[in-house]
This record gives sequence, structure tokens and C-alpha cells, in this order.
Amino acid sequence: MKFERYAMLAASFAALTLLSACGGGGDEPAAPPPAPPAPPAAEASAPAGAPAGSAEVAAPGTELKVGERAVVAFKYGKDKSGTIAVTVNAIELGSNADLASYGDKAKGMIPVYIRSTVENVGGTDLAYSSMRLRAVGPDGRGTGVVITGDTPQCKSETAKKDFTTVGAKYETCELQAIREGGEVGGATYTDSDEYKDAPVTWKK
Repeated sequence: MKFERYAMLAASFAALTLLSACGGGGDEPAAPPPAPPAPPAAEASAPAGAPAGSAEVAAPGTELKVGERAVVAFKYGKDKSGTIAVTVNAIELGSNADLASYGDKAKGMIPVYIRSTVENVGGTDLAYSSMRLRAVGPDGRGTGVVITGDTPQCKSETAKKDFTTVGAKYETCELQAIREGGEVGGATYTDSDEYKDAPVTWKK
């Protein structure tokens, strides 16, 4: 009887050992799932305040037609500078009668009205600045007439206090003049050192 009891205990122990061995592998922790792929790197963006879509700055001596836009370097006084876009919208001739307020000083003169749009492209502080255009003859030289001021037909405007951000605009009219019998060939821009000897020109 004792022999049978020992045999049964031995068999039971063997069975427990087998079950323990079979179940051990199932207790190992599962491998972690693969890490998700890294998101693609974000595309580089333009620096804050960069003028989106602005054209290349016009080289000295650039020639355009009336109605075309030129991006140009700009300097006003000693402490204001930046980049602006100038569009000469029209170059018109008035009549000597428009200059009646100038008296005899305007005798023999015909006023020239240069109408333009000015836009802040660089986003620098150009508040209260003003831009000048000058009339030239067909040969590209000055008209030989110096005149300043306004007429009822042509009011010169300056930038307002909010002309400090990209896209800010204003419209203005520059009064110039030619001698009676003369011709106007276009308008020039020289409001930055690089354009003094080689202005940007809009031809009629």
C-alpha cells in the first residue's frame, strides 16, 4: 500500500512540474508595439514680417510704363528707411489757368500731374513720410521748371501714422511743370541714394 501511495505522489508531482513548465512561457510580457513614425518636419516658413509675394527691388536705371509697379529702396530724412512699392497711375497735363494762385511766377508754365499709389512693402515705420516723383522730358532730362505746392486738381499727400505695416497704402499727386510748347516724357524716382544717378523711370 505504501508503495502505491508513493507512486501516486510521484505521479502527481511530475504532473505539477509539467504544468508549471508549460505555463511559464505564457507569463512573459508582450513586446511593446512599434513606435509610430515621426511626423514629417514642418516646412520652413517666411520670417515674421517678411513681405509675402513682394517683387524684387528695382535696380537703378529701371524703366517702366505708366501703370506698372516698382518695388524700390526708400529713405526719408535721417532715421526713416525701408522698402516701398510705387505705381505711377497717370501723368496728366493741366492748363496754365490751374496755376492762377502762383501769379506771374507761373507765366508760360503748364502743370504736370503725376498721380501715384505708394505701398509699404518692407513693414518698417514710415509714418508721416512722403515720396517725390519728378517729371522729365522725352530725353529723360529735367523739364527745366521748378515748382512746389498743390493745385485744386493735384493734392500732395503724406503717409499717415499707420504707414508702418506691410500692405499699408496711400495715394498722392505730385505737381510738376513744363514750359508752354514743351513735352513731358515720363516721371522719375530718386528717393534713395542708389537711384540718385540712375533713377527708376516711368515712361508715358
